[in-house]
Amino acid sequence: MEEGLFVIEGPTLIAEAISAGWEIEEIFTNDKGIAFPGTDAEVFALARGVLERVADTQSPQPALAIAKRTLRTWSPSPSDWVVWCESVSDPGNLGTILRSAEAFGASAVMLSEGSVDPTNPKVVRSSAGAVFHLAIVEGASLDDVRKKGYRIVGTSSHDEGRSVSLDEADLSGKVCLAMGNEARGLEESFDADVWVTIPHRGRSESLNVAMAATIMCFATANQHSSDTHNE
Repeated sequence: MEEGLFVIEGPTLIAEAISAGWEIEEIFTNDKGIAFPGTDAEVFALARGVLERVADTQSPQPALAIAKRTLRTWSPSPSDWVVWCESVSDPGNLGTILRSAEAFGASAVMLSEGSVDPTNPKVVRSSAGAVFHLAIVEGASLDDVRKKGYRIVGTSSHDEGRSVSLDEADLSGKVCLAMGNEARGLEESFDADVWVTIPHRGRSESLNVAMAATIMCFATANQHSSDTHNE
């Protein structure tokens, strides 16, 4: 694939990209009845079986598109919140994090060096189109976020005497939810302003990073919603 281009699989995701203003270069389909309003991209009808040989999924969609890689830019505001991911390498995890962040109102997702490409086809699919609507910043360091006035909230599976329970955590104002790598989590030396632990009541010692991020996004959105209603 030419640098700067990536693949979108399926009419639904292609329509999401078009509605979000992403530039579509070409579309390939094995179903001539599918329409793609909103784009001037040329549509190529392929013989049955061709898409199945080139698609990334085991059960290919009836269309795929070649799109120009143009991630949305981030414009911080006085009371927004963001998610920062440290080397999240699994496409399914990152896609779910993007989906949750967009659903609950994060203004951006920041990706450290070593994170999976947000336009990886598996990320795009598992994000359910959120990748097209959310600002994503690649190669973001913690200092980049802190310099913009965000409190860094580190998430940990274990209460080591330095963390507060999510039930009691202050997630109001400009906060950055820091999520760790799948295998290591956040290092003990991670420079967080506050550490938050999600209470566990079952046997599991820790949560998958995507599950933890979803819970943290939900809790943060609730506090920001309460702040807005109380103003």
